[in-house]
Amino acid sequence: MSPRPKVGLELTAILDAAGEIADQLGIPEVTLANLAKKLGIRPPSLYNHFDGLQGLRKKLAIYGINQLYEEIADAAIGEAGPRAVLAMSKAYVNFARNHPGIYEATLLAPDPEDEEVQEAGAKIVNLSIRVLQVYQLEGERALHTVRGLRSILHGFSALEQKGGFKMNLDLDESLTIIIQGFLKGMGNNN
Repeated sequence: MSPRPKVGLELTAILDAAGEIADQLGIPEVTLANLAKKLGIRPPSLYNHFDGLQGLRKKLAIYGINQLYEEIADAAIGEAGPRAVLAMSKAYVNFARNHPGIYEATLLAPDPEDEEVQEAGAKIVNLSIRVLQVYQLEGERALHTVRGLRSILHGFSALEQKGGFKMNLDLDESLTIIIQGFLKGMGNNN
């Protein structure tokens, strides 16, 4: 049974605070003690919202996945075809830039097979499939393509965060060229 939330302390406020810690200090600093200190409460009060650190990490992962979904969905509105894919791609990378800790949390769900984690992630997959429909992808091929796109975006984001792009070249232009190349390759394999 899930713990009952404490009156006056909403889960969203807790996750906002946890996200701030993650973005500013890194995921290892997202502890119950640090979060309680930031919120001005005692650590046991957090158990009213989730079961320990693992529960916090799960909720933070879902919170991050949902935020990422909102960012890429907003970017795709009003766009179609390659422009929609590029807009989503830029939004994905910008999310990782602006929220490095929350982004990392999206990758570290304690149990990726958890139903809540799966539901949150499925929204991103389904949105990606809809945006890629212009390429007439179906079934497993569509899923493989979404995996490929995610791999490009995560790899780009990870390399950028770790300082892997030292050349004095515009990173957004690099991303655009990479995504355009990916899309052209798909067009040749319909």
